[in-house]
Amino acid sequence: MKALPLTLFAACAVTSLASQAAELDIKLTNLTQGLHFTPILITAHNSDGKLFSVAMPASTALQTMAEGGNLEPLMTEATAANSDMVANPAEGLLAPASSTMASLSTKDGNNYLSLTAMLLPTNDGFVGLDSWMIPTEAGTYTVYLNAYDAGTEANDELIVEGSGMPGTPGIPAAPGGNAGMNGSGVTSNETNMMVHIHPGNLGDDDLEAGMSDLDNTVHRWLNPVAMLTVTVK
Repeated sequence: MKALPLTLFAACAVTSLASQAAELDIKLTNLTQGLHFTPILITAHNSDGKLFSVAMPASTALQTMAEGGNLEPLMTEATAANSDMVANPAEGLLAPASSTMASLSTKDGNNYLSLTAMLLPTNDGFVGLDSWMIPTEAGTYTVYLNAYDAGTEANDELIVEGSGMPGTPGIPAAPGGNAGMNGSGVTSNETNMMVHIHPGNLGDDDLEAGMSDLDNTVHRWLNPVAMLTVTVK
């Protein structure tokens, strides 16, 4: 049998390493002072199994999660894409300054890690990790995650009971119980309808009226909003 050229042999070796399965321990920490994460979805997938793409319109599944925290459509898509997943490791909301742990076994070819969860209270904000290449070398890796805006709803910053369904304006809840009411609305127009870095909550200091139902001393944030620690075994 003819020997493979060294460069071709090296390329084959890299491909083999890149396609192998992995065992991961995952820790996610909420770095904010006043935002809660809705149930979290973590997936390991191939290059086509993205949960979202920056600078592209949100899918209906992403919109459903980003406006109301419902993971089911994204989970259905992940299952169809043969992705590995962990859903709702915190068993509910992840509070400010809290962490949750999960373990994930990946199939061959699922070399990318993605994560998403809605941020409350926001209109359509979510914490996100998009297609992070899983290292082939054992070790512990830290990734800081930004908040994204799905671009599907205007950031009016109004808490509206019954909102949270796609296309229904308003923030469905403020889990910390530290929000106001009777705001007039920060805006009714969304100019950037692509997935993009979230501009942040504005809030105000009038919890009985004003423009926003959010508190400007509690619900503002600066990126990053989360820390992800991945241990590759």
